[in-house]
Amino acid sequence: MAKAFTIKMLVAALAAVASSGAMAATAQDLGKVEQAAPAQKLTVTLALSLRDRDAATRYLQEAHSPASPNYHKFLTPAEFRARFAPSDATVARVSARLQAAGLSVKRIGSALLQVSGPAATVQKAFGAEVHVFQNKTTAQAGVSRYIAPVRSGTPSVDLSDVQAVIGLDSRPHFRPHLRQLPSHLQPAAGKASGTVTGGNAPGQWTVTDLARYYNITPLYNQGIHGKGATIGIVTLASFTPADAFQYWSQIGLNTDPNRLSVVNIDGGPGAPSDDAGSDETTLDVEQSGGIAPDAKIIVYQAPNTTQGFVDAFAQAIESNTADTLSVSWGEWEWFDQQAQAANPVNGQTTNVLQAYHDLFLQAALQGQTMFAAAGDAGAYDVNRAAPLPQYSKVLSVDSPANQQFITAAGATTVPSTLTFHPNGKAMQVKIPRERAWGWDYLNGLCQALGKDPVACGTFPVGGGGGVSGFISRPFYQYWVPGMQSTPAGQQLVDNSQNPPQVIASVPANFKGRNVPDISMNGDPETGYVVYYTSSKTGFSVLSNNGGTSFVAPQLAGITALLNQSMGGRLGLLNFSLYGLLATGHAYHGHGHHGAPLREITAGDNWGYNAHRGYNQATGVGVPDVANLDAALHRYFWF
Repeated sequence: MAKAFTIKMLVAALAAVASSGAMAATAQDLGKVEQAAPAQKLTVTLALSLRDRDAATRYLQEAHSPASPNYHKFLTPAEFRARFAPSDATVARVSARLQAAGLSVKRIGSALLQVSGPAATVQKAFGAEVHVFQNKTTAQAGVSRYIAPVRSGTPSVDLSDVQAVIGLDSRPHFRPHLRQLPSHLQPAAGKASGTVTGGNAPGQWTVTDLARYYNITPLYNQGIHGKGATIGIVTLASFTPADAFQYWSQIGLNTDPNRLSVVNIDGGPGAPSDDAGSDETTLDVEQSGGIAPDAKIIVYQAPNTTQGFVDAFAQAIESNTADTLSVSWGEWEWFDQQAQAANPVNGQTTNVLQAYHDLFLQAALQGQTMFAAAGDAGAYDVNRAAPLPQYSKVLSVDSPANQQFITAAGATTVPSTLTFHPNGKAMQVKIPRERAWGWDYLNGLCQALGKDPVACGTFPVGGGGGVSGFISRPFYQYWVPGMQSTPAGQQLVDNSQNPPQVIASVPANFKGRNVPDISMNGDPETGYVVYYTSSKTGFSVLSNNGGTSFVAPQLAGITALLNQSMGGRLGLLNFSLYGLLATGHAYHGHGHHGAPLREITAGDNWGYNAHRGYNQATGVGVPDVANLDAALHRYFWF
């Protein structure tokens, strides 16, 4: 981890940006939580340090190295605890301190404790004064009332063994990486060319079109449909399961009516709601389950809070039931870097990024293959939450896709001819070959509409990608050509202040994690249909949906197929992807099999250009799934 850089703003201002704008500014402080809600208890999650991260990382490399005697000897959660988790003595020591303070303690993960008690007792223990806030206007992310700390004091409990306290702030921080087309960017109905597939036109794609285009169909022809595999979806909104079954049925898939189960974390996210992001969960289930129709699916759904997110990952990883996990929610990594500053616990500097690191390391050691959507604000992830012109543009990446032990899913635009009618005149935009997703190819349309890219809503929309300023470059990227470090001069500035206020500065020249790792079609212009029951308008079939939120669950579905083909878990896919790249096998076939990966050399994501080999717009490129399956058998499966 990089050292945290200087915070140049008040915590309240940070929270306003992180909560996507007006929530904090328009909320009424109802007072201390024990006064505003006398019966309310508080529950927090404590993250403890792993015993030996370096040893765990070394074993991870061995478990993914074909020449090692430990190759694919993945661990059980019990084995992980015994070897790498905090010792029983450490857990007992921390628990005894908390119980002596009048709190109840439950272990919910290898390095996580759930602590609860009366609000006043919790605040005293952790040295924080927590208030209840009521949003004055419309609910943000489906939430109208939340808690947040307002000042810190001295904890009454010795927290020397605790690296993070998560849960004193329940503001919804995370966004789904789903994009829907605004009306002025909607192509003429039925005018998009469908020549790249034998099925639906881009913009109307289903998983069957994806399967044709990325050569998944040969696996189906071999009887590989994900049987025996389990897909996990980590999400922050609930959904209507009937939507997914109707989608699968409508495209001709026969699925087990009992394949789908739901696990509510921390009480769950509440009823399905458009404002909460239920369309995201719906598409996650439809896409992953459609790609692997014989796989089982578990939806781990939690409230949209940092604590809910961490606890959902913990449940999915500790239960070890899901072979592959997908998440399509996130936020700019700096917000996670500062999460601990917003939870004032005396002297604690470790943030939620470290908690993710430890959780995902455990998942990888257990052989669970994880995917995260890399974002849909191109190379400027923060500028979805902090839009221009009020804020400056900053090259930035999303969390948790920035983590070392997860595969970051990027997005492309597939070949198509799109017809628009600006000012009543027909205008065609031709995309001759698959390219990095960045809506700068719509600049001509915006000019015809008399708008600049910001006003037009096209900047900075595109596939998330760039360089982390906080997560070090992982060993599997060390010698990969095309890796970059963070550029200089990246500051988030609030231009509405007089003088303009610098909110954050990303460290320059940091050798950080490069994202994404791999991409597929995710541009709404050439995107997908979603069967969705809206909480406002009822059921409908929505077209032209996109975002990297599609690619992450699609990759989870593909991995379920590969797991069946291989007869076991793949583990962290990045080892195979970068291994193919390093050995020269990525873009070249063998025998009657073609190349497992295809380079994307056209387009950009507003900040980084696609080019041969690895690039920060599309990663290693896009998969040819049947050829990837063959390459995995040949090079990684003995």
